[in-house]
Amino acid sequence: MTTVLLVRHGLTAMTGPVLAGWTPGVHLNERGREQAEALGRRLAPLELDAIVSSPLERCQETAGAVAQGRAVPVQTDDRFGECGYGDWTGRPLKELAKEPLWKVVQAHPSAAVFPGGEALADTQSRAVRAVREWNERLGEKATYLVCSHGDVIKAIVADALGLHLDQFQRITADPVSLTVIRYTSLRPFLLRSNDVGGDVADLMPREEVAEESDGGENPTGSDAAVGGGPGTT
Repeated sequence: MTTVLLVRHGLTAMTGPVLAGWTPGVHLNERGREQAEALGRRLAPLELDAIVSSPLERCQETAGAVAQGRAVPVQTDDRFGECGYGDWTGRPLKELAKEPLWKVVQAHPSAAVFPGGEALADTQSRAVRAVREWNERLGEKATYLVCSHGDVIKAIVADALGLHLDQFQRITADPVSLTVIRYTSLRPFLLRSNDVGGDVADLMPREEVAEESDGGENPTGSDAAVGGGPGTT
């Protein structure tokens, strides 16, 4: 089972009021750096096999805070980069909300193609392909982190849940939130979504438990327990 930790970058001066997109030179602000450092401390108990990041500075800096003190370098994969918003890049969200395309992005995102930019469906396709290739590269026992962007993370989660892209706006990925997906041979499992606090003990690799055990493991050999399973407590 490959476990993927999806982290959205920390706050920047543009996060919220402006669609930063691929605007160069957008760095974490003071609060964003504090968030990234806190995330690094929170994830310290987890052994990471790789740390992968969008090429954009705000993600590189967030991933770098997690990599601090580890012997795991930050690797860059452009496929985890922000959606190509084209002519929308750098414009205020209040202004964009008046555009006819805004309603398409909200209600029918699979049909959204940004002027001079990318289709949201293409964003999802490249990001999901990247996850699956990293899963294959690192192996089924790996735990690794990907630092990316809100729409990219939401698109990956939608795919993992078997949702049509038109449902991805129902998913939230706040700044420096942690979303965790575990990929098995049969299906992905969403372990955490938009998590911004708490420990990570339940993400540690589990020891194998014999089938006759009456402990917390599912003895059926299936990766989906009937009735929801006993959990980790």
